Amino acid sequence: MCHVIVTCRSMLWTLLSIVVAFAELIAFMSADWLIGKAKPSSSEEVDNRTGGPQEPYRPTLGIYGRCTRISHMQFSRRDTLCGPYAENFNEIASGFWQATAIFLAIGIMILCTVAFVSVFTMCVQSIMKKSIFNVCGLLQGIAGLFLILGLILYPAGWGCQKAISYCGPYASAYKLGDCSLGWAFYTAIGGTVLTFICAVFSAQAEIATSSDKVQEEIEEGKNLICLL
Repeated sequence: MCHVIVTCRSMLWTLLSIVVAFAELIAFMSADWLIGKAKPSSSEEVDNRTGGPQEPYRPTLGIYGRCTRISHMQFSRRDTLCGPYAENFNEIASGFWQATAIFLAIGIMILCTVAFVSVFTMCVQSIMKKSIFNVCGLLQGIAGLFLILGLILYPAGWGCQKAISYCGPYASAYKLGDCSLGWAFYTAIGGTVLTFICAVFSAQAEIATSSDKVQEEIEEGKNLICLL
């Protein structure tokens, strides 16, 4: 018989697992990993909101995508265009970034799988006498290691020609040059830290769902068990 068991700790772990998976996925897909050096706008370019000249803009560069401004010859304005600069995996600007993409993709796939499974832990707490919480926690720890490898290798690619075109001639491995780090990089780091927190917290979720109070509720014949 299926017993739906909901506790504060198990629900918090489930929510964190989902948030972490989405945060890493959004960061990976974003082009805001590097913010390039400011490029001055022409005095003829007009800001539609203020009516004055546009401020200098800073293009952004991701692992496989970028955002830049394109000119409209018939209008005195520019529009920001975002999209992948690499049409396939081999066109990613650096071998280090290719490795980063692989490690991050593996880690994110594991996190998404755990996030999906975590929703069903309210009803199924074990498989083949193994606690789902403990298995998911182990997988989250493994995913965190892949994410760390990807984030360590990513700065090694700052010396590639693509990064230099955005960050200036002084950019090199682990040196930003004229660039700065974008929100996507910080989000990926924050998501990695939360991944390990989730891995540790999964043990608390397992303890909460197998506590004496839960067992008492099951013995009383209750199918829906909610404990604070």
